[in-house]
Amino acid sequence: MDDSMSGTTGLDDLTSLGHDLRRSVRGRVLVRGDEGFDVARAPWDPAVEQNVLAVVDAEDAADAAAVAAVARLAGVGVATQPYGHAPSRFEGAILLRTGRMRGVRVDAELRSARVEAGATWGDVLSAAGEHGLTGLAGSTAVVSATGFTLGGGLSWFSRAYGFAADSVRAFEVVDSHGDRGRVTAASDPDLFWALRGGGGDFALVTAMEIDLHPAPSLYGGRLLWPAARAQEVLTAFRSVTAKAPDELSVWFQLLQFPPLPDVPEPLRGLSAVTADVTFLGQPEEGRALLREFDAIPGAILDTRDRIEVAHLGGVCAEPTEPTPSLFRGELLTALDDAAAAALLASSGPGTVAPLACVQVRHLGGALARPTENGGACGHIEEPYLLGMLGVLATPEAAGPIRDRQASIARALTPYTSGRKPFTFLAHGESAAAAFPGDVLARLRDVKRDRDPRGVFRSNHPVLG
Repeated sequence: MDDSMSGTTGLDDLTSLGHDLRRSVRGRVLVRGDEGFDVARAPWDPAVEQNVLAVVDAEDAADAAAVAAVARLAGVGVATQPYGHAPSRFEGAILLRTGRMRGVRVDAELRSARVEAGATWGDVLSAAGEHGLTGLAGSTAVVSATGFTLGGGLSWFSRAYGFAADSVRAFEVVDSHGDRGRVTAASDPDLFWALRGGGGDFALVTAMEIDLHPAPSLYGGRLLWPAARAQEVLTAFRSVTAKAPDELSVWFQLLQFPPLPDVPEPLRGLSAVTADVTFLGQPEEGRALLREFDAIPGAILDTRDRIEVAHLGGVCAEPTEPTPSLFRGELLTALDDAAAAALLASSGPGTVAPLACVQVRHLGGALARPTENGGACGHIEEPYLLGMLGVLATPEAAGPIRDRQASIARALTPYTSGRKPFTFLAHGESAAAAFPGDVLARLRDVKRDRDPRGVFRSNHPVLG
């Protein structure tokens, strides 16, 4: 962030900031010391400390513009967070919550939707699914569609349609002066490019207009076996993904279920291996493409079936409540025999604990093809994405979790590129890890030009 936006910390300054915000916005304003402030500032991940000055629950885009204007005059930053999924600390900033801005308007004829900044993917999918359409949502429906898209957005359907960011038609924004506008490829090509995959560093997005894609029939679900079947499942995964059509997405996952009473039998305490799938097509065709998994005996669970677009978030059954965690991601350049053996050896034997999961997503398809007039997210040449997540049940668990993640990453070093998708950057990782040098340089130029005083704070600042 620019040094001129160092933040206000004195009591008088804080009182003045609170007064200016309450006078300018209709939504709720809380500053340090107010009752409920600590709850309001908390992110999704309780392990992250967000030491912000104030929290504003915006009612609409006018509130968002007012917050940006107040922040600029006060010399503090603004960080936007609908519900708190972003892994950031935002020291000394105003935290702008957009969770009340959840409008979604679908134009079925044009196959498009206007999506407000606080709308979740669940909101978008429910509205689009009624028309046999879908947005490019990820693995969970509870995240903000806008925040996901600003970071590029790796979707279940990205093999068929590319990054979510490349399906954006327009952004409605607030600039660093607090002025509202509409950004398109024609009106402001540099800013439009940067917002499609470069994060929230350049403007405050209050809504976006996106393309929707046909999904008249959707098939998917989870196959689950005991971890003893991991090698067989990984072999089938490699074979299926080697010849998969772009409409098919398959994710391999090693899981360790906790031994807790609210986890149903037979999953309680189980070390497991899964194949999670979606297919944009008819069930019979999808099942035929996955027949190698059906040949593996001992499946405990098979939820594959025709599914509604609105229920896409249930495929992986990810947590929908705040969970402290540590994550690490890597892009894999290959998953040949040697890489597969290294993955299983370093993730076992028997359990991935103290991690909760080790996941490999199949990429390729449209993600690997350069797009004319694409966004800052570019394309991904690497065919697979590795993700490693540990639940931080106690602070003492952090060390063993990081050690295990590092051990797996070391074992796979010959097969990793060093680049990471923007939305898969972990705590403390730099935006430089997500972009080639020329792309990062252009993003930095846009930041300096559009926000020279550093009003806007993103999860992973391009100037950081």
